[in-house]
Amino acid sequence: MLNVSASRLHSYSVTIPPELIQKLANAKKVSVLTGAGVSAESGVPTFRDAQTGLWAKYSSEELATPRAFKRNPKLVWEWYEWRRQLVAKAKPNPAHLALAEMEKVFSRFELITQNVDGLHQLAGNTRVIELHGNIKRTKCFDEGTIVSSWADNGDFPPKCPACGGLLRPDVVWFEEPLPESEMRLAATATNCDVFLSIGTSTVVYPAAGLPSEALARDATVVEINPDPTPFTPKAHFVLSGAAGVVLPVLVAEVKRRRQ
Repeated sequence: MLNVSASRLHSYSVTIPPELIQKLANAKKVSVLTGAGVSAESGVPTFRDAQTGLWAKYSSEELATPRAFKRNPKLVWEWYEWRRQLVAKAKPNPAHLALAEMEKVFSRFELITQNVDGLHQLAGNTRVIELHGNIKRTKCFDEGTIVSSWADNGDFPPKCPACGGLLRPDVVWFEEPLPESEMRLAATATNCDVFLSIGTSTVVYPAAGLPSEALARDATVVEINPDPTPFTPKAHFVLSGAAGVVLPVLVAEVKRRRQ
């Protein structure tokens, strides 16, 4: 494992190992897993950080489970509306933009995210596997179908125009499985030449197991994170720093080498 520090907030302080640049320059397929750390650099609070202020008195079980929604749908809807407002103000940061640029570099590129804010798409990524859904989307609680519009009659939550059931955010709650189709795509993405784990604590399963799956498939695995994680000792390369600092330099170096 090669650990390189990139703690300063200037690109000239970031040193990328030549061996890693060469691995990426020669790669035919690159896959990326992103976590909350990437969005945090855009000012999007993590799930835990969103339980502050008026919401500090509520536990996650009161705000993000199917049981909580059945018990108090208005409370859950209002919390997610508040989070949606925060997400709506957020803009892609240099890490998002660098990953969008990376997609252009490799003809076979897969981006898996645990984030629900849609910032990768806003930055320009076109192939995004959303493991935990998207807070900007809404679906019917009863039927699971995506709903893009509904009658604005003051109901909280609003009702599904098709069946009259309650609407909910299209995110994965505690006690719910990850979508099978997305997990299949993510598992396939671990079959790659280089796998980057970025801004994720690698403690929330099953997503946390993806870097290890890539490792088992003989991929070169890179971790980019300000702090060590349970996966850090296993990674081939560890770039210690903020994704928004490290990734622009990494992508620029790879583009230069591939020219």
